[in-house]
Amino acid sequence: MRVDQNATGDVIKRLRRAEGQIRGVIAMLEEGRDCADVVTQLAAVSRALDRAGFKIIASGLQQCITAGEDGEDQTFNLERMEKLFLSLA
Repeated sequence: MRVDQNATGDVIKRLRRAEGQIRGVIAMLEEGRDCADVVTQLAAVSRALDRAGFKIIASGLQQCITAGEDGEDQTFNLERMEKLFLSLA
């Protein structure tokens, strides 16, 4: 199952934002910034990555629903999506 074209742009934006945040965290560490500030930024990066992952999973689930409405058996794909979801949860 491929990532839906409509979701790809949003996911890439989120990942680029996370990439910038990671560079910011590295700079904070190099500057000797307060650990609470660093951890706050790491938490923001983690949320951004989670949101990107959940967007991809939502796209896959939508494809499963559409295929199921067309009469295709989606048991295997839904099980895969569930495992992917749980890997992020």
